[in-house]
Amino acid sequence: MKVFYCHNCHHQVFFNNTHCENCHALLGYEVENKTMGTFEQIDKSIWKSLNPKDTYSLYKPCYNYQHHQVCNWMIPVESDQIYCESCRLTHTIPDLSIPQNTLYWRRLEQAKRRFLYLTQQLNIFPRPKNNDEDRYGLRFNFLMPSPDQPVMTGHQLGTITLNASEADVVHREKTRLDMQENYRTVLGHFRHESGHYYFDIMTHLYPEWLDEFRLYFGDERADYAQSLEEYYQKGSDEHWQDSYISRYAGAHPWEDWAETWAHYLHIMDTLDTAYHTGMTIEANHQIDPDMHFKESPIGSLDFEHTLTNWFALSYVLNGLNRSMGLQDAYPFTLSNAVLDKLRFIHRTLMKTALKPEIRQTNHEQPI
Repeated sequence: MKVFYCHNCHHQVFFNNTHCENCHALLGYEVENKTMGTFEQIDKSIWKSLNPKDTYSLYKPCYNYQHHQVCNWMIPVESDQIYCESCRLTHTIPDLSIPQNTLYWRRLEQAKRRFLYLTQQLNIFPRPKNNDEDRYGLRFNFLMPSPDQPVMTGHQLGTITLNASEADVVHREKTRLDMQENYRTVLGHFRHESGHYYFDIMTHLYPEWLDEFRLYFGDERADYAQSLEEYYQKGSDEHWQDSYISRYAGAHPWEDWAETWAHYLHIMDTLDTAYHTGMTIEANHQIDPDMHFKESPIGSLDFEHTLTNWFALSYVLNGLNRSMGLQDAYPFTLSNAVLDKLRFIHRTLMKTALKPEIRQTNHEQPI
């Protein structure tokens, strides 16, 4: 993610901020400019941009920004929309008469916006689902479970359902331990489930793509329900790390794709942030090269260089976490089979989304 600054006082600001901590100017994300904008409030529904690229342009805060404080995205004032590009994807929210649900909703929306920011950089930003039969649109249902109505996180035909309890840190950590997972985050749920959504789009738009997919992930026509049942009964193969990024990835080719897709997004976002912050890693030994993140990994023509940078950065991140008494930031092993799958995902995006003009614009300097 880029490094953002307040256009009023030039203090650093962050993606989820609603105001500058230094000068208290109003902030909001301008989707069309891919930047955090600084604003002067004209009235409750009209804000004037202080961004040098569109000074005096008028915006309005998203309805969920203005009325619920769960969003911070802006809309051009001339638009007839009251919800931003992110909130228009949310179809169902938890019952707000229950106090903690507003907090859970806010956390879910924050993670969704972070996920969507990367899809914008990758040129795969989803549009809202028009109706139940619309196979290319996307919608999110954030549902709270009840004793008589459990909620399963998952994807079906362009609708991603998330158990809103995942926004409860205690619940999520307990589930992680019960499932014997190394890693479980709200953002990770968005990235994993989006893998199923984009898989469906790819198979409809480019059916020939499945031939190469099956070389790396296996035959997705294997019975999904039966495969999951066998996974939960027997567990993962003893040597699962030789072929998969996680235990769950071995349950079925669809889950292997979704898990690997999520890790591709993890890697792209983290390396992109390292690039925009100007991070440099100096080697301690002569045999190890220094790492200078000189370009964004998004749309990179040299994915091997991207992977090399990721190995170096993940080692440093894990070491820093251990020094703080925390668990590894990236507790995963990338086998040769997994690396081939990541390469396949990168090639897929380069062919279908990241055209040359997109690759060029992603090497611009931080705003």
